[in-house]
Amino acid sequence: MAQNFLQSKFPEMETTIFSVMSALAKEHHAINLGQGFPDFACDPKLLDGVEASMRNGDNQYPPMSGIPELRNKISEKIQDLYGKYYSADDEITVTAGATQAILTVVLATVRPGEEVVVIEPVYDSYLPAINLAGGKAISVKMIPQRNAMGVVEKYALPWDDLASAINPKTRLIMINSPHNPTGMVWQSEDLERLAELVKPTNALICSDEVYEHMVYDNQLHQSISRHPELCERSFVVSSFGKTFHVTGWKVGYVAAPKELMAEFRKVHQFNVFTVNTPMQYGLASYLKYPNAYKELPTFYQQKRDFFKAGLSDTHFSLLPSDGTYFQCIDYSQLKIPEAKLGEVDFCKWLTTEVKVAAIPVSAFYSSAVNSNVIRFCYAKKDATLIAALDQLKKIAS
Repeated sequence: MAQNFLQSKFPEMETTIFSVMSALAKEHHAINLGQGFPDFACDPKLLDGVEASMRNGDNQYPPMSGIPELRNKISEKIQDLYGKYYSADDEITVTAGATQAILTVVLATVRPGEEVVVIEPVYDSYLPAINLAGGKAISVKMIPQRNAMGVVEKYALPWDDLASAINPKTRLIMINSPHNPTGMVWQSEDLERLAELVKPTNALICSDEVYEHMVYDNQLHQSISRHPELCERSFVVSSFGKTFHVTGWKVGYVAAPKELMAEFRKVHQFNVFTVNTPMQYGLASYLKYPNAYKELPTFYQQKRDFFKAGLSDTHFSLLPSDGTYFQCIDYSQLKIPEAKLGEVDFCKWLTTEVKVAAIPVSAFYSSAVNSNVIRFCYAKKDATLIAALDQLKKIAS
């Protein structure tokens, strides 16, 4: 018997629910509306830019913080959209996706024992990142608002709990808008309330804004960058993979004041150093077309509305999807015995028997929660959505 040389840093951790459900979907030939990735191609002009870069010889290490051409375009984009200027030289860093960016923010700012406030349901990388840094996660839960039948109609920010959680010992607050998985978006008054809570503290903020270009119904994305006080203590994270339908490229960025970015780069240079060169040049070239992201709200709102309309005459109860490309539903009113299953078991049944994969919202909590709410991804071809809707209607109508 081999000697056990390794003591696990994550003894309780299992394979992520996203990997589990995607593997189950593949095994059972199910339509995968679980993991959040598009099944359609990106704009060919983006590929042309990457190919041209490769053939021009841009295949060696780029600068640690990202090529200047891309950082300049990011700076211009943020100023154009949110009115905030970040120096391309000192305040913007290109990252290997948003997950690496988030981990680097946490490792750069949180010391062992320091408190980090997170709002559940929460993207699954946040808590492991805090654990790796030795921090103490302080979780507060969004409030599921239910109707008289107990059906979840929407989620609300837990302001009373946040007020209790944020204190002089808080090192970092992690927020996400538009919010994965609920589709909720922060409003300008929410930023004002957060600013009041952090004013008497030295707390920093990590603002995960990877779905910034997917806000619907003529609403504006309320980036932390819009708020003069909050942005001075914030790292703002975004993702080109989400924005331009190339999640496999794993390219994102962080914007932060110079002093904060200096600390971020100290960690960045040793946990990833830099990001693949041709994709950076391709993205820099593609950002010459501002419509590439300004048309996204209309594009994804049409998909949201198409998916919602397809489920409108079923016994699924649809929650608002004000942003992201996810639709949450409450399945508790389905007229089938499986409606009494917990979220994980329901999603497994849905995948194996109905042939449509979803993600249980309970997977976004650190402790056991069951609200009968699951999440579908509608960033799919119309044909994919039609096929999934046909299957879902068989059990829900």
